[in-house]
Amino acid sequence: MAQHYPFVRDVFPDLVSELTTLLKEEGEHDLAVSARDLRLVGECGCGDDFCQSIRTADHPRGQPYGVGHRCVPLMPSKGMLVLDVVDGRIMFIEVLDRPRMRRQDEQR
Repeated sequence: MAQHYPFVRDVFPDLVSELTTLLKEEGEHDLAVSARDLRLVGECGCGDDFCQSIRTADHPRGQPYGVGHRCVPLMPSKGMLVLDVVDGRIMFIEVLDRPRMRRQDEQR
């Protein structure tokens, strides 16, 4: 049975809203549409206090993405957002040097 992962939009709605806007500004319309359906597969786990990166798809640790991979750097007002995209699918969202993201359940 497949693992159920929550939608990123349900956990970090502000992040998805920002990603959608920034992707549209970069002309990445297909990625902007797909950002609404990303799943939160896991957090980076690197332990660095400046990192809040998240995995949006399963990926073997330490292995390169290979053919079809590209990085999509975005220009947020604070910090860095960089997407790892493989064959048109967002696999990882690098979130660095930004204010702490608040989970939706923390905002209540």
